[in-house]
Amino acid sequence: MIGGGFIGSEIAAALATNGWPVTMIFPEPGIGARIFPADLSAFVTDYYRGKGVEVLADTSVTGIERTGGLARVSAKDGRAREADVILAGLGVEPRTELAVAAGLPVEDGILVDDRGRVGGRQDVFAAGDVARFPAAALHNTMRVEHEDHATSHGRLAGINMAGADESYDHLPFFYSDLFDLGYEAVGELDPRHETVAEWDEPNRKGVVYYLDPQRHPRGVLLWNVFGCVDRARDLIRADQSLDARTLSETGE
Repeated sequence: MIGGGFIGSEIAAALATNGWPVTMIFPEPGIGARIFPADLSAFVTDYYRGKGVEVLADTSVTGIERTGGLARVSAKDGRAREADVILAGLGVEPRTELAVAAGLPVEDGILVDDRGRVGGRQDVFAAGDVARFPAAALHNTMRVEHEDHATSHGRLAGINMAGADESYDHLPFFYSDLFDLGYEAVGELDPRHETVAEWDEPNRKGVVYYLDPQRHPRGVLLWNVFGCVDRARDLIRADQSLDARTLSETGE
């Protein structure tokens, strides 16, 4: 499994759960390092190793050679492994060529307004993974590559194309299952932000808040805490400094 992010971690866990020997290789220091705080990423990496997954972190693939029915995968640090199947979860780049050719605004995605319209035009719409949309709750724009956004944003663009005039004020969430761990998350999960964790059980159940310099929540990670996504959205939309309020106490 090449990649240790959202797709790589989920697929590796699913394969290992079904009895496949799995090796993960990625350049980050730990699994989920681009969204989890460093200590949680380190815990998840050790957790995967405890589940029998071989984790090769801090390196990258330099070559793949086919030998008979196997593939030999070489890493930058000199290590090599043989595999029956190679999967890659490396992230995506939005396909914006058509928009560029049409002279439409592009910035890591096709820029749309809160109606899903491109460049303020009435006759062109974009939605889902390819669209960069205004996230009012975060005072910024976002491009999201997850199912919840694709479904909700696609619906909005569709009804507005058909004559409605609705605004997109949805703050998308995403989720995953990693062996016996599961999470739901909403907002901007960037470990470069200050993070504050409220653990019921360290690294097993709790809530992690991602804060801006004013200590306003930008994102919320619900770690083995479920049924609190709407409350997490409300906390972000409130745009107030984090206080002693907690979401984990209301988790199911």
